[in-house]
Amino acid sequence: MAQSEKIGATAVIPPKCNRKQQRSYDRELYKQRNRIERCFNKLKQFRRFATRYCKTIQAFRSFTALACAWLRLKLYVDTA
Repeated sequence: MAQSEKIGATAVIPPKCNRKQQRSYDRELYKQRNRIERCFNKLKQFRRFATRYCKTIQAFRSFTALACAWLRLKLYVDTA
C-alpha cells in the first residue's frame, strides 16, 4: 500500500495509456484539479506573486486578491 493511500488520498491523475495495469481515477475530480493548477499557473505569471515580495501575510493575501480580480476582469474586457 502506498503512503498516499494510507492517509486516505486517491489518485486523480489518469494513468499512461501504455501502462500494463490501468488504475481507475475520478474524471470529474481530475478536471477540477486541472482547473486549479491552471489558475496557479496564471497567478505565477505575476512576478510579485511568484517571488513573494510581500513581507506580511496580509499584503500577500491582498495582492493575491488583486491578481485574481485582474485575471477575472480579463475574461470580460476585450483589449484587442
